[in-house]
Amino acid sequence: MSDPRPAPPTRADFPVLEAVQTRWADNDQYGHANNVVYYAWFDTVVNGWLGRQVGDVTRLPALGVVVETSCRFLASVAFPDALTVGLGVERLGERSVTYRLAVFREDADEPSAVGRFVHVYVDPGTRRPVAVPDVVRDAVRRLVR
Repeated sequence: MSDPRPAPPTRADFPVLEAVQTRWADNDQYGHANNVVYYAWFDTVVNGWLGRQVGDVTRLPALGVVVETSCRFLASVAFPDALTVGLGVERLGERSVTYRLAVFREDADEPSAVGRFVHVYVDPGTRRPVAVPDVVRDAVRRLVR
C-alpha cells in the first residue's frame, strides 16, 4: 500500500526561515524535544514574523486567535540542536490565515516536523470573526507561493 501523505516540504518551499535554538528544558525524559515545544516554536515564529511586519499585534483592529494547530513528527530533535523553522502560508481567507511550518535541523533539507497554525481574526470586544486586517493581509500575501 502506498503512503497517501504528500512528500515533506524542503527548505526551498518556505519564503521565511527563522533560526531557533533548542534549550535544555525542551528535552523530555525520552531525550528529545517534547511535543509541546514544537507548538511553542510555531507560535513564536508566526507571531514574531507577524510583529516584525505589522508592529505590535495587540494594537491591531482585530485579534488573531489560534483556532487550530497540528504537527506531524518525522524525526527527533533535542538540545543542543540548532534548528531552522520554515514559515509559509497555506491559505489566506477572508477571516483567517493558515500558516504552514516545518522544523529543520541546522543544515538539513528534510524536515524533522511539519505543522500548520490557523489564526482567525476576531473583534476584540465581541470575539466574533471579522476580516483579516489589511495590514496583516498585505504582509501575509508575501508568504503565499
